[in-house]
Amino acid sequence: MSYTTLVDVATLRAHLDDPQWLVVDVRHQLADTGYGERAYLAGHIPGAVFLHCDRDLSGQMNGSNGRHPLPSLDQLAERLGQVGVGATIQVVAYDDAQGMIAGRLWWLLRWLGHEAVAVLDGGLQAWRAAGGEMTTVLPSLEPRVCLTRPQDFKVDADYVLARIETPHMHLVDARSPDRFRGENETIDPVGGHIPGAVNRFFKDNLLPDGRFKPAAELRMEWLAILAGSPPDLVIHQCGSGVSACLNMLAMEIAGLPGSRLYAGSWSEWCADPGRPIAH
Repeated sequence: MSYTTLVDVATLRAHLDDPQWLVVDVRHQLADTGYGERAYLAGHIPGAVFLHCDRDLSGQMNGSNGRHPLPSLDQLAERLGQVGVGATIQVVAYDDAQGMIAGRLWWLLRWLGHEAVAVLDGGLQAWRAAGGEMTTVLPSLEPRVCLTRPQDFKVDADYVLARIETPHMHLVDARSPDRFRGENETIDPVGGHIPGAVNRFFKDNLLPDGRFKPAAELRMEWLAILAGSPPDLVIHQCGSGVSACLNMLAMEIAGLPGSRLYAGSWSEWCADPGRPIAH
């Protein structure tokens, strides 16, 4: 059996010694980009490998392509293969940021065509709360061949611009409500949102303990957000294409597949003064 959305703590614990399972620690902080690596070395789930959000899960910034541009498919597949992702491997991603970074790895692997990838429900906090073991022992890497079968899971700025405020796209912004309104913008140089977007803060998919809400509850909430639009018209975005992945994951859990990601998101959109902005 493969897991394609979430794995709970008990299931992960039962597979810690399974050679067909690979645990990936992707802890990261935007304001302290060295945090994740330090935290990993200080203690991680046994057997977990570490991938860095900027170095491994993103490409090179050029000033106009957003804060976390996508890596090339070949670059991504090579790096994932180096740490042990292969065709038959079940990947489980975790962080301590309510799934925000783990969702990015989940989306990247799905984009590559690797379906057996899941997020640890509740993240490292849930693991620790259940008495899960932590270690400082670094695992031996087992390089494998990570195949690429790219899926139609993303769109670009031109796609969004061509469909802006039309019934042919339902744009959902995963940022906090204040940033969506253009208030308290401390990360990107311009405040506001893409015209026509609706706001669904990624944390609204979660229970107070950081685990995802039940599928039926997510489905009810997301059907209200979609307001009659089919899931395949939904385009997710956020600040830089990271937290938006958690909204896509929530839709998958809710049984509403088919949405896509505008990976450049607000940080790319607002870099071009010619693109419209709403407040």
